[in-house]
Amino acid sequence: MEATRAPGLSITVEKNPPEARLLQLGVKSWPKWGCPPGRFPLKFDAALTCYLVKGRVRAAVKGSRECVEFGAGDVVVFPKGLSCTWDVVVGVDKHYNFDPS
Repeated sequence: MEATRAPGLSITVEKNPPEARLLQLGVKSWPKWGCPPGRFPLKFDAALTCYLVKGRVRAAVKGSRECVEFGAGDVVVFPKGLSCTWDVVVGVDKHYNFDPS
């Protein structure tokens, strides 16, 4: 498993995790969401875990020079309190799960 982290609050990317990991997370039972290419500023008031079915995103963490890239087949975790801008290069279709704790 390869993980990519930004400093401070970190975005974690699991590149193409095995099917067993997706089953463990229950990804297929999560709601789905999609968006077209574009730039979207986001602030996470709850931790978000998502699995990209399709798409490619570059996420720039606010207050950091770090840019994290992820795409189809990746599981991505955004911690509560993180602010970033998504630069959606290829339209996204994803499963997602919020953890308010």
